[in-house]
Amino acid sequence: MRVLVFSARKDERAFLRQAMVKLGHEIAFEEAHLSGRTAALAEGYDAISVFVNDCVDAEVIASLDSLGVKAIALRCAGYNNVDLDAAANAGIPVVRVPAYSPYAVAEHAVALLMALNRHIHKAYNRVREGNFSLDGLVGRDIHGKTVGVIGTGTIGRVFCQILRGFGARVIAYDLYPCEEALKMGVEYVDLARLYAESDIISLHCPLTPQTHHLIDAEALASMKQGVIIINTSRGGLVDTQAVIGGLKSLQVGGLALDVYEEEADLFFEDLSGEVIADDELMRLTTFPNVIITGHQAFLTQEALINIAETTAQNLSDLESNASCSNQL
Repeated sequence: MRVLVFSARKDERAFLRQAMVKLGHEIAFEEAHLSGRTAALAEGYDAISVFVNDCVDAEVIASLDSLGVKAIALRCAGYNNVDLDAAANAGIPVVRVPAYSPYAVAEHAVALLMALNRHIHKAYNRVREGNFSLDGLVGRDIHGKTVGVIGTGTIGRVFCQILRGFGARVIAYDLYPCEEALKMGVEYVDLARLYAESDIISLHCPLTPQTHHLIDAEALASMKQGVIIINTSRGGLVDTQAVIGGLKSLQVGGLALDVYEEEADLFFEDLSGEVIADDELMRLTTFPNVIITGHQAFLTQEALINIAETTAQNLSDLESNASCSNQL
């Protein structure tokens, strides 16, 4: 297949090129996001590959169909940015990478939690300025605390396992409780109880109409004062205005985000020389108890290799009319 990669980042190109060439695919890279304006770039290609901030709505799919594109390959697990009904109607199969490295994302969530809880970001800056004062750097033991995990898929279970290793009590909410999680000592509860009992809440569920703004003003009000919230899943799970209100009222004691609801035009870009017009994101960066990373939780060598190899194999399966377990 001739494959055009949209939203191509420098860190992934070598891995993608190696995996695609190995399986006989031709590959080209395009830094632009896929949208109604850029879909025409796919002319002459058999397949396209997209990432989390590409727009694959009905309008884009119609354009791809008219250009003869035969497959859409996601380089990620989530697919909330794809109109699957429109793709099915156009006869364009959509494949994804459901599990590239659950350890990468889970470990990053733990890193964010530890940095936030032990004020590593503030201590790092102080020491660089010759300030070795400990004022304002008091953290809390994770051992013995109650950690609420929303979503116990592969990533959520790895996160649970790590936190159990810290000696934390781990409670979880999932529509489909997992026997593996139960065996490691995770207790399943309803959302109301998870909100009420958790000192720390980490989000590991997909973004759906039902989970959109799962963390809103009502949810925050039912949580413990000073709760720490970690989100490495999808930005739309968190109502940004509500969580800003929670930070101001001290209901939220700490917030760590690797994803952001309006990240599409921001993340994966170097905007250091520009004025960022997103007032809510800029407001979040003013809080001393907020840490934000730019959707990098997945970014390990192991994950990049798995993403590239799985994406290439998905396309090979489609090309040979073989059954593809990763087809949506």
